Amino acid sequence: MNMIWAIAAALAFSQLAASQQGVVSSTQNPLQLALKHWYQVNSTTTFAVGSDPSGMAFDGVNMWVANYVDATVTKLRANDGLVLGTFTVGTKPYHVAFDGANIWVTNQGDDTVEKLRASDGSVLGTFTVGKAPNGIAFDGANIWVSNVLGNTVTKLRGSDGTVLGTFAVGTQPVGLAFDGGHIWVANALSNTVTKLRASDGKVLGTFAVGTEPISVAFDGAHIWVTNGVSNTVSELRASDGKLLGTFPVGSSPDGVFFDGANIWVANFNDVTVTKLRASDGKVLGTFSVGNSPFDVGFDGANIWVSLAGSNAVAKL
Repeated sequence: MNMIWAIAAALAFSQLAASQQGVVSSTQNPLQLALKHWYQVNSTTTFAVGSDPSGMAFDGVNMWVANYVDATVTKLRANDGLVLGTFTVGTKPYHVAFDGANIWVTNQGDDTVEKLRASDGSVLGTFTVGKAPNGIAFDGANIWVSNVLGNTVTKLRGSDGTVLGTFAVGTQPVGLAFDGGHIWVANALSNTVTKLRASDGKVLGTFAVGTEPISVAFDGAHIWVTNGVSNTVSELRASDGKLLGTFPVGSSPDGVFFDGANIWVANFNDVTVTKLRASDGKVLGTFSVGNSPFDVGFDGANIWVSLAGSNAVAKL
């Protein structure tokens, strides 16, 4: 009985503390409570990485960052930012994805993707894709890569890197996202996103968004797209591509990520990230992070932002 009362008291205390910080308890992440971080963002810690950091991915324990100029990726322990390794990859590494065991990196300068073992960073394979690979996504079995100069996306088998298909999309495809059955592609110079069936790459629709769409995120029901020139994000219904809303953010929005309740957007020219409530697009906050925020990641409790102009990543 004493243990039950102790647990109840601890829960009540955490809910009281959260309410005093202005956070509704129903939206709390249990990991944030466990880490005593149930309150709104109020500080930023930065960690040095390589030169011109771009894309990021979380492997369940560590954050991986592609360093575009250095031709490396950095592995940081998420709980404290300790650098666990820096690994050489191809030329101009741009974006990163995790497949459950391995890290995949698009090498824009080599027209390849590289597969590294997440446990130790060993290179397990380098695979040729299209021209200037950019975005990358994992569908549970396969890796998808956008080829900026080929106006295509390439599908590779995750187990061995075999190319399973190359599919035409819009002009200058960049960001990708997987919604559980489909791949969504942002076509920067077409001002559209393309929806492909993941099983066979068939185009199921092409939908207009803002000017120069860059990155894509899925929130469980909707697709969110950053529009780099419009300074907005577009929300589309994933089932049919219907545009549900367009919401202003900062200047030159780039990376976008869903944290389970909210959408986070890196504003490249504003040194900020914007937090929007996914349910209605309301801006919940704009937070200063550092020079040239490029991509956004989430470790289950904290938001991470790559700072291309600071050679660092920020943890909020």
